Amino acid sequence: MRIRPLEARLINQIAAGEVVERPASVLKELLENSLDAGATRIEIDIEDGGKRLIRVRDNGHGIHKDDLALALSRHATSKIASLDDLEKVASLGFRGEALPSIASVSRLLLQSRWREDRSGWQVQGDGSEKTDAAEPVAHPVGTTIEVRDLFFNVPARRKFLRTETTEQKHLDGVVQRIALSRPDVEMLVRRKRKVLHHLRPGHSEAEQLARMRVLLGESFARQLIGLDHSAAGLHLSGWVAEPTFSRSQADLQFFFVNGRAVRDKLLAHAVRQAYQDVLYHGRHPAFVLYLEMDPTAVDVNAHPAKHEVRFRESRLVHDFLFRTLHQVLADVRPAAEQPVAVPVQASAATGAGTGYMGSQAGMPLQVGEQLGRYGQLHGAVGATSAEQAHFVQPASRAEAQSIPPLGFALAQLKGIYILAENEQGLVLVDMHAAHERITYEHLKRSYQEDGIRSQPLLVPLAIAVSRSEADEAEQRQDWFAALGFELDRQGPEQLLVRRVPTLLSDTDIETLVRDVLADCRTHGGSQRIEASINALLSTMACHGSVRANRRLTIEEMNALLRDMERTERSGQCNHGRPTWVQVGLQELDALFLRGR
Repeated sequence: MRIRPLEARLINQIAAGEVVERPASVLKELLENSLDAGATRIEIDIEDGGKRLIRVRDNGHGIHKDDLALALSRHATSKIASLDDLEKVASLGFRGEALPSIASVSRLLLQSRWREDRSGWQVQGDGSEKTDAAEPVAHPVGTTIEVRDLFFNVPARRKFLRTETTEQKHLDGVVQRIALSRPDVEMLVRRKRKVLHHLRPGHSEAEQLARMRVLLGESFARQLIGLDHSAAGLHLSGWVAEPTFSRSQADLQFFFVNGRAVRDKLLAHAVRQAYQDVLYHGRHPAFVLYLEMDPTAVDVNAHPAKHEVRFRESRLVHDFLFRTLHQVLADVRPAAEQPVAVPVQASAATGAGTGYMGSQAGMPLQVGEQLGRYGQLHGAVGATSAEQAHFVQPASRAEAQSIPPLGFALAQLKGIYILAENEQGLVLVDMHAAHERITYEHLKRSYQEDGIRSQPLLVPLAIAVSRSEADEAEQRQDWFAALGFELDRQGPEQLLVRRVPTLLSDTDIETLVRDVLADCRTHGGSQRIEASINALLSTMACHGSVRANRRLTIEEMNALLRDMERTERSGQCNHGRPTWVQVGLQELDALFLRGR
């Protein structure tokens, strides 16, 4: 067969194979066009999982009458005009492929009114090369695009569409991502003419959180940690869920780069590294993050569906993201203290108080200091017969003191849990898990302060590597040396390891070096050595922590609580499990049906 040019209709249908995978792909392209048009309100109508109908109406600036037919032509766009525009593109769309691709596999109706026109106009596409002339139509300023009978002329593609429920799930995912990327835009979603969501515009943080409650659930919104950090021309904001709110799958992970939802391996790796020390094995973090940066430093034209991006300085972006999230998670500890009235609890049987007065919250105390002050806190309090008539007597305003975030210990349960009382109610602490985290963080801090000690190998280890790996190792000799390794290049494809960190002397050095070099090539660096050292320190902390069934005195329990309050990441043990939970007074009341 001789080489010949393809007809325009076939070209569009081939392009549609990349752009239009399923109804959700259509909705994504239409919503992005609305946002690029400056819309502040978008209405969405869906029928039969998008197979029968997808309609998107916006109040953007609209399309000029003379441009309507051109909008359905390939590679026609108002968003870029030169290569320079492409390199710094800020719009979500820019290729001019979406509408003609959609029109080639559906019955499309495009209605629009340019902001300076007095009336609207419409054009139609039905999968053919020909586009009808624009016709007048009553329409407000903005654009409506109606896509019916998707893949009606491509039976093979339509056959591969899933059930209405499955396709609707994918459509919901698109709405989620767009709604989270632009909380300032009002969105009304209807399914079979019934309102599914009415998302009002949110400009304040409280309004944005309200939108997340609707889209992602109340339990997710309750566990969020806000962040806002800038450095080196990068700005990261948004929310991450506390490590104790983890998922069995990565279904609550939303990352936006300059307003564009992306799924990027580099970004995902940085997030996993940041959570590595606090997340249970096999669990996934949840987050909604926004990264703003110079558009010229990121290539958004790297994927047909624009899901992936490329960064000019990928290592800078990776390290910025990792360090920011790592610090945010490290700062998660019990909430700051608040002054409250401290009750005096008296014994009606003996007339001797066993409650607490005064403050134990001023400074974190060691066990010795706790022993010295505990007598003052829990000393006997005389009670008159009138006072004995009440089990709890609230302190006067003058006696109001502050309670530390985790409160004061009351008792130990089964030699495993510490029961404490704080302002909110009851605190339950897994003493082994808590002490394990405290010991682990102490070991890490001591190790960092003392520096990495290394020891020579009795017999240097020869490792056969590729030429590129040998080049990478040679370029990073100083970096390896700072981590306790001494590596020499012995030939084009061989490395010689002479010294290793003392803590890693019994590990598989060859595998570790290979994995580190692989990380360096992929991500521009590696955390594997630090992770391996931390894994050993974690094991040491686990074995060195207080064990279950060991009886602690009240003083020791309070000392542990104070240490938790000042220790980074104390909300999770080294394996990612929670170390303490709060049971509020309302929850306790509900258990006993109080207030009903």
